[in-house]
Amino acid sequence: MLATECPNKCDKKDCPTLYATDRGTLLVRGDLTDEHGLTLPAHEGVVEIPLSLIKKAIADGLV
Repeated sequence: MLATECPNKCDKKDCPTLYATDRGTLLVRGDLTDEHGLTLPAHEGVVEIPLSLIKKAIADGLV
């Protein structure tokens, strides 16, 4: 886990979170949304995360 929006790493297990993989990529956990106006292939999806999560990861030097 790189960064999470959960204060004190809560036990809720449903907080927006960034993860690093061993392939040099990121995984993003957030709320699924279909209110994006994009046309996506069947194998893709969109999640919504707070901008503050990205800012936190950058400020912490994680990405």
